Amino acid sequence: MAKLTDVRVVATHLYFLPIAMRVPLKFGTETTTSVTCARACVTVEDSRGRRAVGWGETPLSVQWVWPSKLPYAERHEKLKQFSKSLAEVIVSPDFAGHAFEIGVDWQETILPHLMWGFNRGPSEAMPLLAGLVCLSLFDVALHDAFGNLHQRPVYSTYTSEFMSRDLGNFLRPTIDASVIRRDLVEILTDDAGWQRRQFQFAGKFPADFLVANPPQQLLAWHLVGGLDPLDASDLTGSEPNDGYPILMRDWIHRDGLKCLKIKLRGNDDAWDYQRLVRVGDIAREEGIDKLTADFNCTVTDPQYVNEILDRLQRERRDIFDQLLYVEQPFPHELEEFPIDVHSVSQRKPLFLDESAHNWRLVRRGRELGWTGVALKTCKTQTGALLSACWAKAHGMQLMVQDLTNPMLAQIPHALLAAHVGTIAGVETNAMQFYPDASRAEEAVHPGLYRRRNGVIDLSSLRGAGFGYRLDEIRRELPEPACTFGNQ
Repeated sequence: MAKLTDVRVVATHLYFLPIAMRVPLKFGTETTTSVTCARACVTVEDSRGRRAVGWGETPLSVQWVWPSKLPYAERHEKLKQFSKSLAEVIVSPDFAGHAFEIGVDWQETILPHLMWGFNRGPSEAMPLLAGLVCLSLFDVALHDAFGNLHQRPVYSTYTSEFMSRDLGNFLRPTIDASVIRRDLVEILTDDAGWQRRQFQFAGKFPADFLVANPPQQLLAWHLVGGLDPLDASDLTGSEPNDGYPILMRDWIHRDGLKCLKIKLRGNDDAWDYQRLVRVGDIAREEGIDKLTADFNCTVTDPQYVNEILDRLQRERRDIFDQLLYVEQPFPHELEEFPIDVHSVSQRKPLFLDESAHNWRLVRRGRELGWTGVALKTCKTQTGALLSACWAKAHGMQLMVQDLTNPMLAQIPHALLAAHVGTIAGVETNAMQFYPDASRAEEAVHPGLYRRRNGVIDLSSLRGAGFGYRLDEIRRELPEPACTFGNQ
């Protein structure tokens, strides 16, 4: 049933902000040296004609969302073009309701249809993860706009006061099987047991699964990239001389770090083991409390991970005990690589990341042996919340992982971690790879863009929407890449 608080999108603006990285970051087999941040401004209107705008932003991290042998420039351009197509089609009177409800409708209808049309032809198809990342900036902006219109913080609106449909309504698959691959449809639209799941969530809303009193400070996880120098012997002389730390120890000292995420190769067991030992030794010497291992989605056999973990347990029990969980060793597309991972999760908690496109795939991952979910706002605010609710209801642990989020992208990212309740803090690494990109936002929210005493601080966020305080942030935007709707 419609509510007076319902909105629809009446206009969009899309901006592209290029950012150079101070040091390279490796994703899988590729290395990233720059990124384009896509920023959206969405205007919503309610039934009484009242309007408000909201903002959302996501790095179009080409190598992460679309691992491929296609040239980077070709993939990059396709992501930008797809973002422009989304900016146009979401301006529609057909979608009205709460931002969460519209966000689900976009993912169930607009996204698969648009991807089907976009992927027709002989060239390599753009993956679902890439489509979600392009959609996410509009989805985040929609949630921000809804909060701004009603002068409420975003997370206070996920209740029956504002939402017409409870969570049970979102569990029945509605994807049109005519527009996506049959094997994917079989996973996404399996109706078996949907009535039981709908009953389980009947009368419940996202707020029922969120932290009642979210923390103002979060443990900050530092990314130890596969190309990062650990000590002076690793230096090549090509490192930037920009006043920011280079060596891991210097980052630990400057930011008071307590948590390290270790990027591994996933295809070189000797290198991966030695990397864990080297980082682990420094971590012990510097008082680090927690470690996690990211195998970069390049592993295809669970035994690869098991042997490294078993050796670590035999030879370096101290480092093994510090490993809080293992992150996504296996390929992105869970439907193409339905690997039974129970043997890994029996050794350490195992978290879906790149494969966790939506709650249905989280459900499938749990069947295969995954025990946790790494959420990301770059897969949409709506999708992250829906996956969080399903995972928490089924005993899975949560983490919120970074996509090296700078500028505005950092704010919904940090708020998600504070509100869903993670296993330990949040990964946050934009300050490692392009700290100067967020200078304008840091002036207003200093605790969010520099880690101090091992934490980030969210206390500067206040007001409606995501609490950006945009009127205080002195950032000049380029001309919009495109504009649609009734401005």
